[in-house]
Amino acid sequence: MVIKELRGKTAGLATMIFIYHLEDHPKYVAATEKLFDGIEHGSCRAVTSILTLIELLIKPKREGNLIAVSDYRDLILTFPNLTVMDVDLRVSDIASDLRARYKIRMPDAIQLATAMTGGAQHFITN
Repeated sequence: MVIKELRGKTAGLATMIFIYHLEDHPKYVAATEKLFDGIEHGSCRAVTSILTLIELLIKPKREGNLIAVSDYRDLILTFPNLTVMDVDLRVSDIASDLRARYKIRMPDAIQLATAMTGGAQHFITN
């Protein structure tokens, strides 16, 4: 079951949502399970930046955990109803506008610009 507000919509997902889910964060795992179940079964769609994959792979690479590297890569790139978008010129332009206007961190600006470019009506972050 997906969160009611997301049914039939597209949500932009920040990296922390994936980290909370993959690491079974005690405070957030119930919500992330509900969210990813809804995405997987098509109740809603999701979009994230390739930056998410980059950020997710840092910890397992640092720890030499090649199995987690492979699992995370496969999960992100093949998850049903999840689109992983590259940082292209359009995303770059929007991200720089957001950073200039709101003084948010560049990774956050890229994630938000990706969500906007990907047609997301909602953006989920920590």
